[in-house]
Amino acid sequence: MSYVDGYLLPLPKKNVGAYRRMAAKAGKIWKEHGALDYKECMGDEVKIKGFIPFTSAAKAKAGEKVVFAYVLFKSRKHRDLVNAKVMKDPRIAGMCDSKKMPFDCKRMAYGGFEVMVDPK
Repeated sequence: MSYVDGYLLPLPKKNVGAYRRMAAKAGKIWKEHGALDYKECMGDEVKIKGFIPFTSAAKAKAGEKVVFAYVLFKSRKHRDLVNAKVMKDPRIAGMCDSKKMPFDCKRMAYGGFEVMVDPK
């Protein structure tokens, strides 16, 4: 089965453009190194009655949007190989200065997930 790395993070509205540019570059790098898919999604309808709002899950503050992102791989082993290559890529290293990030990395949720259902 496939494997997914998932991310959830709060993003200051004023930094949406900078984040979009950074994410576009990162997505190209992940795919160059073998990721099957890469998506960065900006919260639009995130407060649905009867459910935990994504804004709450991300602990978003006033003036922040929520980003949900994922990277798709063939398997966990494939993810580990691709991510090892990505982390050695100097283009990624240049983007990882926490002082220059358009969001607070310490507030980002991240995890690896086995795909449980994949209807074809």
